[in-house]
Amino acid sequence: MTDNTKAIEKLFEVKAHLGHKTNRVHPKAKKYIYTVENGVSIIDLTQTEELLRKAKEYMGKLAGENKVVLVVVTKKIASQQIQVLCQQYSLHFVSTKWPAGLLTNFETIKKNIKKLNQLKKERSEDAWQKFVKHDRVKLEKELAKLEKAYGGLAQMTKLPEAVLIVDIKKEKNAVIEALKNNIPMVAITDTNVDPDKIDFPIPANDDSLSSVEYIVKELLEAYGNVKGKSEIKKTEGDLPADKAVKVN
Repeated sequence: MTDNTKAIEKLFEVKAHLGHKTNRVHPKAKKYIYTVENGVSIIDLTQTEELLRKAKEYMGKLAGENKVVLVVVTKKIASQQIQVLCQQYSLHFVSTKWPAGLLTNFETIKKNIKKLNQLKKERSEDAWQKFVKHDRVKLEKELAKLEKAYGGLAQMTKLPEAVLIVDIKKEKNAVIEALKNNIPMVAITDTNVDPDKIDFPIPANDDSLSSVEYIVKELLEAYGNVKGKSEIKKTEGDLPADKAVKVN
């Protein structure tokens, strides 16, 4: 069994092939539909596997070039698990409501991120103890609000050079802002959306937790594996020759 066949079988196992009913299919998504069963479009997993592979290569390239990547997944079915992966690979992410202007008005957003980091620092240093309880409660509420909106962006100091999106219909504002800024996008594209807007579309079911988690994990691991090797090599470059670690 070839690696391609194994990958296609895995995609089938996680239900990546299940698209939307035919009356919800976007005309430009038809090229990725293999057949229709009981009124439901069935995605061509041969194309999915090929395009996922290309997207993984691109994610690895971004990591090798130390590019800033933003992950956007506000769908409740997948956001928690993907948050963990993003934190594991030190990737910026949006897991709740898309902050309007994140890509088109980043300087303003940066002020909110700065405020978030300032409040976190103050709390960790017990700087709020000098305030009365009422004021401390107000600060806690402000911090919680900022954490919810910008917690995954706390370390993002500049615009991303690529955006990974799970559901481009739900995240239409992220897509619009990325297009305005000419920021390349990698995205899962179900049969109800226009895949031509996306630089690296991956035709697949974006309503299945198993499908979303599998595909996003593959993409993030492709990024993280290269990133990890790059950081090891960078560390070696800073060490004396007799302290360097060999990487196989």
